[in-house]
Amino acid sequence: MSHRPKTRIRIAFDSACLASLALCVTVAALAQGSAAQGPAQAPPPAASVVIDRVVAVVNNQAILASDLDEEIRLSVLDPGQVGLGVLTRKRALEQLIGRALIQQQIREEDERAADPSQAEVDARLAEIRKEVPACIHENCATEAGWKAFLVAHGLTPERVQIYLRYRVQILRFIERRFRQGIQISPQEVESYYRVTLLPQYTPGEVIPALDQVAPRIQEILLQQQVNVLFDDWLKNLRKQGEVEVLDPALETPEPQSDQGKASL
Repeated sequence: MSHRPKTRIRIAFDSACLASLALCVTVAALAQGSAAQGPAQAPPPAASVVIDRVVAVVNNQAILASDLDEEIRLSVLDPGQVGLGVLTRKRALEQLIGRALIQQQIREEDERAADPSQAEVDARLAEIRKEVPACIHENCATEAGWKAFLVAHGLTPERVQIYLRYRVQILRFIERRFRQGIQISPQEVESYYRVTLLPQYTPGEVIPALDQVAPRIQEILLQQQVNVLFDDWLKNLRKQGEVEVLDPALETPEPQSDQGKASL
């Protein structure tokens, strides 16, 4: 991607991070042996171990390779990923770029207006544990099942809380800016329930009733609807800002479905 004019959005970022695409630590081997065992052996050459690297920069905010890995792990909690398969690194990067741009815009406009309460975050977590098919499969409604689910997917309760807070914050911002005039009909909710959600459950599993999951389905459908307006706004925001992908393997974005875009 080429450099574009910088926007007013700026986040402090150590420029030294840009000078090196990989953050390395050098591990030196200690000399072995003693005088009694003969001449000391020369230490082997120092080895460089890459612990992380910058893969993209969004208005001076770095996105690391580890951020991509974490985004892929967290995608198991995203109902918008249903039916899309495993989240690829390219698509994970596109989601992170979009999220960074939106969060920077939120901070510039009015972060407090979009900041969710802890009760809202806890309510979202409770919904996920009871309704997302991946959680249903692993009995996340129970504490033991939830803990096992987190371990199996390399997640922690603290990281899940941060992720959900970001999601609720962004959804509130999008709703405030784009939702006006958009209505989701009961027929659309029922169609999504029968065509998209029900096939995700295996025979014998407890399937939530339509009225139980209707609010979550409305949210997903709302996200799909606002994408029509939101995409144009985000493209314009991206043109005005400076987005640079430093990993050639991630430069060409993969096409995203509406559900994938809703994962921002």
